[in-house]
Amino acid sequence: MSGVWVFKNGVVRLVENGAAGGSEAVRKRKALVHTPSGQVVRSYAELEAELRALGWERYYEDPALYQFHKRGSLDLISLPADFARFSSVHMYDIVIKNRESFRVIDI
Repeated sequence: MSGVWVFKNGVVRLVENGAAGGSEAVRKRKALVHTPSGQVVRSYAELEAELRALGWERYYEDPALYQFHKRGSLDLISLPADFARFSSVHMYDIVIKNRESFRVIDI
């Protein structure tokens, strides 16, 4: 993410790509890409298949979340149950824990 932090009326917000000149920032959409295949992840079913191939196991304890854990590590990936609420924060969490297998792009 690049941009300018703007403090206005007691609120700090990030305005991306220098749109701080009074206009609202144009919000870019992000997409999670499986790097080896070059495919954009479009559903939890696709994401789960790729994570399982990398050794992640799914937890089914909380129906409000999709959670994945990798044996031998402390890492836990927690995602909202509704894919529509899957945001760039969740995408970057996946990328940090699987650096060679995923990346985030602007669409």
